Amino acid sequence: MSEESFSLICFPATHTPDFSITGHISLQKNIVHLHYSLTGSIEDILLPPASVHPGRKDDLWKSTCFEFFLAIKGQPRYWEFNMSPSGDWNVYRMDEYRRIGFREETSIQLLPFEIKKEAGELSLGVQIDLNPLLQPNQFLDFGITAVVQTLDGAETFWALAHPAPVADFHLRESFILELAEEVPLSSQSGQGG
Repeated sequence: MSEESFSLICFPATHTPDFSITGHISLQKNIVHLHYSLTGSIEDILLPPASVHPGRKDDLWKSTCFEFFLAIKGQPRYWEFNMSPSGDWNVYRMDEYRRIGFREETSIQLLPFEIKKEAGELSLGVQIDLNPLLQPNQFLDFGITAVVQTLDGAETFWALAHPAPVADFHLRESFILELAEEVPLSSQSGQGG
């Protein structure tokens, strides 16, 4: 299993909220396990209302939303996963930067995730089977992000890195977390008995 911890950075703003976003991500048997933990003054966060019938929706990033981006190393095509605290979600596929070849990824029909809100923490956990999207045993680049709105009307953008003068989650230079399946020694060539 390949696993990494992360800490997101808020894009420079005049007022940065008093919280942090950390988590961990792992890849095993082409299944991604991802957990976000937003801690601090979570009472200041503007959360979208819970959906009566959670499902695939557009424009989730216009309110508080957890996101991540996934690409096969060295290839221009990538996917965007959006998960709202409302329970709604979506997955998009792009052939190149931003909206070139932009479309919903219909091979993912369900994106079950769990949101928990406790004293001082908002967390999200999701498990995603990547087999409908890509072959196993590939080097994958991830960009992990979040949009967080606060009750005072501020909108903040969180990512692993901000390589541009504006917040832009689609830049491949911000997909800085790499995961790959670990190949067992017994399956490597040249390992004779």
